[in-house]
Amino acid sequence: MQALPDFKNITTFIFDVDGVLTDGTLLCFSTGEQARAFNIKDGYAIRHALKKGYRVAIISGRNEPGVRKRLESLDVKDIYLGSENKLDTFQNYVYYYGIDPETVVFMGDDMPDLEVMQHCGISACPADAAIDICDISQYVATAEGGKGAVRELIEMVMKLQKRW
Repeated sequence: MQALPDFKNITTFIFDVDGVLTDGTLLCFSTGEQARAFNIKDGYAIRHALKKGYRVAIISGRNEPGVRKRLESLDVKDIYLGSENKLDTFQNYVYYYGIDPETVVFMGDDMPDLEVMQHCGISACPADAAIDICDISQYVATAEGGKGAVRELIEMVMKLQKRW
């Protein structure tokens, strides 16, 4: 069993989409639309965290209108899709809002997330993340991406802060 990181100062959650909020499966239709499945429990946890005053942001390399609509339906305001350099997006985000990077937990699952994970307070990943990402993560969820990993992380942080 892994030792838990010190979540007491976390105020901000940042998530990747594919492989974190989804299981990474893309359903491609003849129209060109690409569909993904999101976990409803992850969505509940995101909305709950926002209602309790936490910041929630999304940084993803892909840009799909359906993903944006899903995130907006959860009341997420800080949505950065189509990010070509996730570290630049992260640094601009924390600068714009005056957030101490040490108060941020970032959950990613693959190599495009690596640099951000090295610059935030706590790095986390789903159970089925790429090996290199698991190796550098301070918290590896027991749940897989798209199957409750986001809910697990949010709930753990909020419970440890007695805010769940």
